[in-house]
Amino acid sequence: MDIAFAEAAAAAVRGEVPVGAVIIDPATGRVLAAAGNRTEELCDPTAHAEVLAIRQAAALLGSPRLPGLDLYVTLEPCALCAASISFARLRRLYFGAYDPKGGAVDHGPRFFQQPTCHHAPDHYGGLGEGRAAALLRDFFKDRRQAGPRTEVT
Repeated sequence: MDIAFAEAAAAAVRGEVPVGAVIIDPATGRVLAAAGNRTEELCDPTAHAEVLAIRQAAALLGSPRLPGLDLYVTLEPCALCAASISFARLRRLYFGAYDPKGGAVDHGPRFFQQPTCHHAPDHYGGLGEGRAAALLRDFFKDRRQAGPRTEVT
């Protein structure tokens, strides 16, 4: 989870919402992928930390499915990320802060509980919840104090 927090902190420095993710092979302890949000940098609304980490691990292993691997992420995944986790067939999901507004695992659509969900990983929330929540809170507090972004026309 420390690697996910480092990725989240790096995302914040880049001006991205501070979410970080890491995929681990629990059999070996090897880190296969790590990423932070890059939606602004890449102008890509799907460049969430989880999706980027899944893409890295899939490319590394040469497979669209990642059974037996675990994902650690600093924030409860949204619907996009929950679907990606399901499609990747990840074994377990560990996440930090709960997200009552945008989360889709224990909140909102509860993606893994839907009858149309083909694969539901074991999932555990609240790992480093205080640390993850503080990182997000501080990021948005700083953004509000800085004022609205100005667009160049």
